Amino acid sequence: MESIRVASTTDVPAGKMIKVNINGRFILIANVDGSYYALNNKCPHLGGSLADGTLENGVVTCPRHGSQFEVRSGTAVGKAKLGPIKVMPHPAQKYEVRIEGTDLIVRIP
Repeated sequence: MESIRVASTTDVPAGKMIKVNINGRFILIANVDGSYYALNNKCPHLGGSLADGTLENGVVTCPRHGSQFEVRSGTAVGKAKLGPIKVMPHPAQKYEVRIEGTDLIVRIP
């Protein structure tokens, strides 16, 4: 596993999220009530950018089909919509985040 500095705590205000590029892998960093979380930015449903979606109460909603994921765990909590069909996506890949001073460090497998 590799630990990489991805941003500063000041780069991600409370209730916001950003997308970072780690060696060609895009990661979503979210700040929920002062705690930081990291998920693979690519929605496991059909590949939408989660960072382009919305973050509310610790749940990110993909802008493509409305899939929802709890950022603390990556668990899918809302079904994706494909016309009249709704399907539960796989969980989003979660990464460990730690804070060193004001640096956000993500562990990548």
